[in-house]
Amino acid sequence: MRMLLLTGGLLTLAGCAGFGMPDPDPSQAWIDLDARQQDTALQALQVDSRTTVDKRYFEVQPGSHELKVRYQFPVEATNIGPDAEPLWRDCQLNVKFKDFNAGQRYQLQAGSIGFRPWAKLYDEQRKVVGQGTPAGCQRT
Repeated sequence: MRMLLLTGGLLTLAGCAGFGMPDPDPSQAWIDLDARQQDTALQALQVDSRTTVDKRYFEVQPGSHELKVRYQFPVEATNIGPDAEPLWRDCQLNVKFKDFNAGQRYQLQAGSIGFRPWAKLYDEQRKVVGQGTPAGCQRT
């Protein structure tokens, strides 16, 4: 029984570590998602108002696109008040970029400063090519 639980736990961890990610299509641009802070979550929601199939990444045709992501993060008590509990925020951000290239890998990073989320899109040379604009937040 212990072996079964251990095996199940390890398989779950492997799945969370990106196991099963598809190979990038060389005719499209691939956008990896990276939440820069601990205890946060970053998910792909939409490309050009169409819901994404997989929340772990974006894969888009070359050209201009608008990406929508969901970023969940805690606002620490130091940003709220001396006796406050951390407050969880659930935000959406839009990132527009007009020059996605086939076969290129991009990275979308997100983080927060206090209550404000941010997102930046980097190309393969680590140059910032796009920035997120807030599209609404709520408490979770």
